[in-house]
Amino acid sequence: MSEYILSIDQGTTSSRAMLFDAAGRAAFTAQREFTQYFPRDGWVEHDPEEIWTTTLGVVREALAQARADGHEVVAIGITNQRETTLVWDRASGEPVYRAIVWQDRRTADYCESLRAADREPMVADKTGLLLDPYFSGTKVHWILDNVDGARERAARGELAFGTIDSFLIWRLTGGKRHVTDASNASRTLMFNIHDQRWDPELLELLEIPDSMLPEVLDCAADFGTTSESLLDASIPISGVAGDQQAALIGQACFQPGMVKSTYGTGCFMVLNTGSEAVRSSNKLLTTVAYRLDGKTCYALEGSIFVAGAAVQWLRDGLGIIESAAQTEAMAASLESNHRVYLVPAFTGLGAPHWDPDARGAIFGITRDTGPAQLARAALESVCYQTFDLLEAKRRDGLEPTRLRVDGGMVRNDWLCGFLADLLGIVVERPVQTETTALGAACLAGLRVGLYASLEDIAAHWKAEREFEPKMDEARRNLLLADWHAAVIKVRTSG
Repeated sequence: MSEYILSIDQGTTSSRAMLFDAAGRAAFTAQREFTQYFPRDGWVEHDPEEIWTTTLGVVREALAQARADGHEVVAIGITNQRETTLVWDRASGEPVYRAIVWQDRRTADYCESLRAADREPMVADKTGLLLDPYFSGTKVHWILDNVDGARERAARGELAFGTIDSFLIWRLTGGKRHVTDASNASRTLMFNIHDQRWDPELLELLEIPDSMLPEVLDCAADFGTTSESLLDASIPISGVAGDQQAALIGQACFQPGMVKSTYGTGCFMVLNTGSEAVRSSNKLLTTVAYRLDGKTCYALEGSIFVAGAAVQWLRDGLGIIESAAQTEAMAASLESNHRVYLVPAFTGLGAPHWDPDARGAIFGITRDTGPAQLARAALESVCYQTFDLLEAKRRDGLEPTRLRVDGGMVRNDWLCGFLADLLGIVVERPVQTETTALGAACLAGLRVGLYASLEDIAAHWKAEREFEPKMDEARRNLLLADWHAAVIKVRTSG
């Protein structure tokens, strides 16, 4: 009987369950999309019950497949869209409001008021983050202020806060465990990444009772066991990490200086800085990469809010493609894009700009502009934004020479080639591009003894293809100059 790890990858647009063997090979995948809600400009919400039912559905599919094949699932790993925020009733388990998604910008004015009161330096010192609606803390504050009776109920200890991992663990264990891991905690604006604890001064600033908060564990730990009534099995939940930290692990970026970039709904570039919590001078985030055996590894992160979401917009918003896979041939069909640029600031701009009021725009449209140009502009926008992140890291004195990429978008050869051209460094695509789910499986496997060490995990990583830069510097500089001019226009109009 083979031993499998079941990885739950609860993302921004879909819930997925994957079975991995000890060599990191995916044996089965089940995936279900769920509804995106946009009740107002800049607001993004999910239905917690739909997140739960889609997650439970794919987990049951994966377990049924494992049993049919005669394999044993020995542990569960969970990775999740990170800053998305839920508050629920401790007695009933019912959410008091929809999940407020990481992309949501409703707390921009509140963040600005805290910034005006000169609170950002203290917040940045303790958390490594900026005062931005992106993070969970201001979302919790909004729920407590805007849901009838929520603040009073929270004061009485009746409500629980959690990122998606916490909510899923609560449900999977039948309400027995209210826990999270250090990587998810580090994205809340409430967690001191140096002391590795919830910070009383931050909680006071955000007016959030500590009774709402989950216990923070290492990334490979005992998060509880699944309720037998749910899955007909009591399976240990042994590994948890936020999606970008899980991808760093899945990419085996365990040495300081190694960097990966994940292309899903958004794009996130994470560079391992080891035991040092490096502070950026260029609006990058200092965050917990992972914590194992009580030892914290830190990272420097740049966040792009819209990557794959731009391609999804081409499909669902404009209707000019039927699937993301079509964009590769569309982009490759053009010798150049004739200076058509898409700045996909659909929910503001992330790093290094941090402009919540910016909105998307298309520049350079002519009578010749059609679906192929728009598709290529969407792909190019992801690469341009990645360049801006890498350039911020360079200004911070870090000089990566290779970039490991993953996520659904990097199946696109054209995108990977253009990315290498624009960055001027080698882009490495692994055999297993779903490294977010793989990273969660590796953590769970580490806990239950399937892997002996991080080095053991790294030994399984393999490159499927390397993309070498071919573009000349003059061409690169011209393209980047036009891109940066477009970004300035978006920020000015915002």
